[in-house]
Amino acid sequence: MKLYSFAGSCALATHIALEWIGKPYEVKMIQRDDLQKPEMLKLNPNHQVPILDEDGYVLVENAAILNYLADKFPTAKLGGDGTPRSRAEINRWLAIINSDVHPAYKPLFGATDYLEDKAAIEKTHANARKVLRKYFEEFNAQLGKHDYLTGSRSIADPYLFVVLRWAKAVKVDLAGLDNLKRFETRMRADAGVAKALKAQGLDQLH
Repeated sequence: MKLYSFAGSCALATHIALEWIGKPYEVKMIQRDDLQKPEMLKLNPNHQVPILDEDGYVLVENAAILNYLADKFPTAKLGGDGTPRSRAEINRWLAIINSDVHPAYKPLFGATDYLEDKAAIEKTHANARKVLRKYFEEFNAQLGKHDYLTGSRSIADPYLFVVLRWAKAVKVDLAGLDNLKRFETRMRADAGVAKALKAQGLDQLH
């Protein structure tokens, strides 16, 4: 089983999940520009990671990969307790992160840099930070009930950790979100998370 990733990408979520599962895997770190190469376009024509290659079966999209891993390795218990409601709750939070929070970063990652007016660009940045703050308040409230999003750790938690790292990098206001801070501390203290961060060449402190 091989995971393709580049440093700082959302593929870190899948990398952490693989560490938690504890089965043999390989991670191939690439550069963003490598996604334009013919051999990578064969794996994912959408120029994105993560890409999971399991003996020729290629799967893309974080949500799909994470659910696949949860089903393939049920003893890791990253897909809930086996009940439909447990899995639905996990996927509810995973969907928010994948479909709402992740795209909300686009202006902060340069999607509006084509605008000629610097003030207009800054306005899109400010609005993105405001939207993201709202979502992180929602996560913070949920983490007031549990150590992890749905109680025990699941496939949703590594993805939350990823977007939380991004929030700090682009200066989203996280003041007062103490439950979220405790979640971050808990994740950073996890051996699997630390190993994935090191393999990705990411600073453990940021």
